[in-house]
Amino acid sequence: MLPQDLLCQERPTILHVSEPVDGGVARVVTDLVRAQVAAGLRAVVAAPSGGELHRDAAAAGAEVVPWPARRSLGPALAGETARLARLVRRTGPHLIHAHSAKAGLAARLAVRGRVPTVHQPHAWPFEAADGTAGRLALGWERYAARWADRVLCASEAERLRGAEAGVPARWAVIRNGVDLERCAPAYRDDAVRRALRRDLPALGDLPPDGPLVVCVGRLCPQKGQLSLLRAWPAVGAAVPDARLVLVGDGPDRELLHAAAPPGVRFAGRARSAVPWYRAADLVVLPSRWEGMALAPLEAMACGRPVVVTDVGGARESLPPGAAPHCLVPPTDPAALAQAVLGLLTRPQLRTTLAHRSLEHMRATYDVRHTAAAVLGLYRELLGVACPESTERISR
Repeated sequence: MLPQDLLCQERPTILHVSEPVDGGVARVVTDLVRAQVAAGLRAVVAAPSGGELHRDAAAAGAEVVPWPARRSLGPALAGETARLARLVRRTGPHLIHAHSAKAGLAARLAVRGRVPTVHQPHAWPFEAADGTAGRLALGWERYAARWADRVLCASEAERLRGAEAGVPARWAVIRNGVDLERCAPAYRDDAVRRALRRDLPALGDLPPDGPLVVCVGRLCPQKGQLSLLRAWPAVGAAVPDARLVLVGDGPDRELLHAAAPPGVRFAGRARSAVPWYRAADLVVLPSRWEGMALAPLEAMACGRPVVVTDVGGARESLPPGAAPHCLVPPTDPAALAQAVLGLLTRPQLRTTLAHRSLEHMRATYDVRHTAAAVLGLYRELLGVACPESTERISR
């Protein structure tokens, strides 16, 4: 339990600003808000309507205010920044915590250092674009860093990528965490597992004991599902009864449907991915870039082995000794197919890795530790004379 006087102030206000309203960013914001409300803070969340964030943040105890904003940058940024500045004046935060590139830029432009500000990129925008767009994204991150009291990274790899790119930030690194009560193994025998599978959509033709691979993520270029679809024919040829299910929705839906080989199913957006993790034999996330993806952490907390690409935070997130079996280069379908087959065809190795992964999550990635570390960072930035948090990963 977090102490009620953790910041040694009377109910400070934290304003979380987020453009993403679903997926991993929404879960991170919701988990932080829940812990901060329990610690006696006033948490306010400003985000576009729609998605999961408004509902889940409100249920966690936050005050939720609409902040209309588009996902991409463009001419609308000036109006979005002005609206956010008005929200800041109305809510009167002691500290602003901005999540993602778009919200981070708008928040820093809106207050320009007048309110203590934490910017958490959740993956660098200049990794998402090439050419002029990539140079512009890098330029604004370098420029806007002056108005962030801390740039908070979810992995040491994310911090190193920013530093190597010339972002002149005052850094903090606090790893993402997982709600270990929500994400937990749910079965101990095959009968329970078969019952779980019967309750899930898109699995009508899956043999009761057939191998099931699950990929959870927004259907978009970042998450790399196209590489997984290109890898699947080799998997299907070697393990004909295997099925792959893509859980999520997004702008690449039609492209991925058109590219899907036999044996692939699309489940659409799920209210919770936990049942899919629990039903799977293996969880795969072939991302092209990340800060530290939440889906593999959740899968491992559910006792599932994972295959992930060697992008920001992935190597750090795996249990010791797992990388040779679970880590592959990004955008390499052949390597991805080899890793998936290496685990699908070796059940004892899957069991061993699942056990190691579960213990690793319990020891290292408890969201309560993450939330306590973030509160320790807030305390430092607010200049409160309290003991240092022991949970902060690094500076």
